[in-house]
Amino acid sequence: MAKDKTMYVCDQCGQESSGWIGKCPACGAWNSFKQIRVSAQPEKASVLHPESATAANVKRLRNIESRREPRITTGDDELNRVLGGGLVPGSLVLLGGEPGIGKSTLLLQTVMKMKGRTLYVSGEESEHQLKMRADRLAKGFGAEPPEELLILCETSLEKIYEQVKQTAPDLLVIDSIQTIETESGDAVPGSLSQVKACAVSLLRFAKGTGIPVILIGHITKDGTLAGPKVLEHIVDAVLQFEGDRQHLYRVLRGLKNRFGSTSELGIYEMLGGGLRAVANPSELLLSQENEGMSGVAVAAAIEGVRPFLIETQALVSTAAYGTPQRSATGFDSRRLNMLLAVLERRVGFKLAQKDVFLNIAGGLRVTDPAIDLSVIVAVLSSNVDTGIERGVCMAGEVGLSGEIRPVMRMEQRVAEAQRLGFRRIILPEASIKQLDPKRLHIELVPVRKVEDALRQLFG
Repeated sequence: MAKDKTMYVCDQCGQESSGWIGKCPACGAWNSFKQIRVSAQPEKASVLHPESATAANVKRLRNIESRREPRITTGDDELNRVLGGGLVPGSLVLLGGEPGIGKSTLLLQTVMKMKGRTLYVSGEESEHQLKMRADRLAKGFGAEPPEELLILCETSLEKIYEQVKQTAPDLLVIDSIQTIETESGDAVPGSLSQVKACAVSLLRFAKGTGIPVILIGHITKDGTLAGPKVLEHIVDAVLQFEGDRQHLYRVLRGLKNRFGSTSELGIYEMLGGGLRAVANPSELLLSQENEGMSGVAVAAAIEGVRPFLIETQALVSTAAYGTPQRSATGFDSRRLNMLLAVLERRVGFKLAQKDVFLNIAGGLRVTDPAIDLSVIVAVLSSNVDTGIERGVCMAGEVGLSGEIRPVMRMEQRVAEAQRLGFRRIILPEASIKQLDPKRLHIELVPVRKVEDALRQLFG
């Protein structure tokens, strides 16, 4: 009989090697190669209905009929938006996030609102734990769990398939993929070989039966999906559920989507009765108490395709130690250092001997470069201890030479600021051509350089 052999696989990118390597030649990660055992026996295909898997035929691309994939609504507008309109039949979706961030809560309250039969498989919690959470969610949105919501506490993939064959669900949820094991693998659940084997089997099952499958995945200490990047390559869509557990707000991002755009964003508010979708995040992220205080600037940002106004808070103080501190929450710290260098070199404000702390209000992490101008304004406002006039917001990317560069979708940013009652908006001069001032009821203040913006605000 053929003997089993061992091989080494990078848990970051999936690169294979016959021997251990300190640095992965594909992704450059150190100490990422893990030893796995490869069985000499061929793995059995785990497709629920083998007769549905017909042989593929070669076709000309021009002769293939184009059709729009039907969508299965989830009953959650935010989740539908991030998915591109809903679940696609036969798709495999991965939902990742930190422990305790609310992944299981999000999926359980979603399937409680959906029509049709759902099989919720939990490998981490007992039936009583799920029942307690379901009762709490039912009180939150005032509805009892549907009759067609089925619960299964199991970790064996083969036994899960047996229950699927008996119940014939319209949706399968696996919580979580790291706890599921298959008989074709010899490693422990959660290892690279088990996670990959289970994911490939579930992908084959979803494509062969047309039943959508949602997987919950853990993330590692550095914030990436555990078990790998190979898991991200297998699935059709990757959703990241993130947020600060000390704050109420959660953000659902699409990192990969074969059936829609990855620029969509969903915002939730964590309450005692579950997660509530935030349809208008600007009104919740802006605090009326901070208006007029120094170190606070309002930025017109866009995450995904949704515009919203958000507070940028900065605190500048004299360094108590020899080396000044630079700290940023919800913002890239390297970009903060670049903006501080621009403020010191191009504008002339000396901040080399001062501590600078930056915070994006609400616990959100914003990547839109249009908040650069608000970061510089908030830092300078705190440094001179002068508040910014109420009813003023801004949007603009700052270049290394101190120029204010144009940003995308300026019309949507201006419309959101006008809707919330702001009187003035500071924007790049190059973006003024995209707008019609006669149709707007907000004052447009175009600027070319950082000095021009500071002169408009502080005189």
